[in-house]
Amino acid sequence: MVTISNKSLLPEDYFNVLFNGENISIDKEVIKNVEACYNFLVEFSNNKIIYGVNTGLGPMAQYRIEDKDQIELQYNLIRSHSAGTGKHLNPLYVRAAMISRLKSLSLGYSGVHVDAIKLIAELLNQNVIPAIPKHGGVGASGDLVQLSHLALVLIGEGEAYYKGELKSVSDIFAELKITPLKIRLREGLGLINGTSVMSGIGIVNIIYAKKLLNWSVIASAMINELVESFDDHFSVVLNNVKKHKGQQTIAGAMREILKDSSLIKKREDNLYNGKIEEKIFKQKIQEYYSLRCVPQILGPVYDSIRNAEKVLVDEVNSVNDNPVIDVASEHVYHGGNFHGDYVSFEMDKLKAATTKLSMLAERQLNFLMNNKLNDILPPFVNLGTLGLNLGMQGTQFTATSTVAENQTLSNPVYVHSIPSNNDNQDIVSMGTNSALMTKKVIENTFEVLSIEFLTIIQAIDYLQIHKKLGKQSLEVYSKLRDLVPVFKDDSTKYKELKLIGSYLKQVSPDNIK
Repeated sequence: MVTISNKSLLPEDYFNVLFNGENISIDKEVIKNVEACYNFLVEFSNNKIIYGVNTGLGPMAQYRIEDKDQIELQYNLIRSHSAGTGKHLNPLYVRAAMISRLKSLSLGYSGVHVDAIKLIAELLNQNVIPAIPKHGGVGASGDLVQLSHLALVLIGEGEAYYKGELKSVSDIFAELKITPLKIRLREGLGLINGTSVMSGIGIVNIIYAKKLLNWSVIASAMINELVESFDDHFSVVLNNVKKHKGQQTIAGAMREILKDSSLIKKREDNLYNGKIEEKIFKQKIQEYYSLRCVPQILGPVYDSIRNAEKVLVDEVNSVNDNPVIDVASEHVYHGGNFHGDYVSFEMDKLKAATTKLSMLAERQLNFLMNNKLNDILPPFVNLGTLGLNLGMQGTQFTATSTVAENQTLSNPVYVHSIPSNNDNQDIVSMGTNSALMTKKVIENTFEVLSIEFLTIIQAIDYLQIHKKLGKQSLEVYSKLRDLVPVFKDDSTKYKELKLIGSYLKQVSPDNIK
């Protein structure tokens, strides 16, 4: 059970709900705080002008809303902004957005009735997933359109997924005996005004980005084993004289993976022993950059993931609403906590970092495919008859085109503001777009790594070096060989790549702390 309390919600809490199927509960102190905020706002709003309670919305805030129309205003807001288009967001990311909205409202500064947070928790636990379209958010006033589709479900309208089927919410609620949310004061604005969709997607992106980084380090280490590289490029001394935590962490992870490998060489045993006299050296003095510079390339990726995690954790544990109702000071503050720039900027950086990781994988793949570069493997790691068989040749095209797509998607979104809302929203974050594009880059990169790992295990079989691999490399090789057998004759590869890709996404290697 994951409890929504006064403590910070962390990525592992999301993981436990989204991937481990744990339910959510709400701490009694949270209930007390939310009720106190709602009760304060009900009393405080009398004879005062408060945005979204007795005013119009956006550029129409100059219009007073009469008492008799205030509840209708909230319903109008939800219905009118349920205007998203495109495919529905993956249920995993919708549930992450629901957790984020639940946490923000539970902080007790939004003035919503406690029934709102209780219902979100119930829908999460019952696995009722609102149908939220992909397109709609500009990331200022938060994710207004996407969150409206969530709010629409809460009031018993619209569509949702239940038991894998898209159904009418009214039918689902009737089946589960769920009572729709009754709007009381400002639940409409409180539910849709915030960064919860972009930050929910962002948290899942971080979970998957960590997996990608771990797998990339393992792949890099295994290729170093394939070529019997020297160990000094991931040594303590070399990497500690460069003062970047990420680089040092990646080098440390490589050392741990390769500590018991019989394939890694020491320079003092081979080049520093005074026994090499030839003018042109047969053995390679230094590896190509894609093998030798892994700590320097993946180090910034590590740092970017960690920084993005810190920012996203701060965001989901923040009040990203407007206005902010503070019981302690007995005041209502108007501002812009809904603005998604923090999320947008971090997702752009994470997107670029992930693209660079995919570029490293593609270059390592090219090294394995090109016999003129590696000088130990047949062209395209072809275990069949050269000329008649083509080996991994077809898969390289897929990897190359997918990385090219990543490079295009990595153009920053953070700086692409377009004014909207009659210029009331004259500068926006586009945070949801950034988070969704990062999601796509991450998915693409899993595809590239599946190709790289299939190539690596084929290379291991060609060289017959199983018994010399380090323990962790051998374990990865064995697990992947359980999924896909070694092949010499040409055959379709899309099924094998899908199996490997699914395994990489599901398994959580833990090389990097």
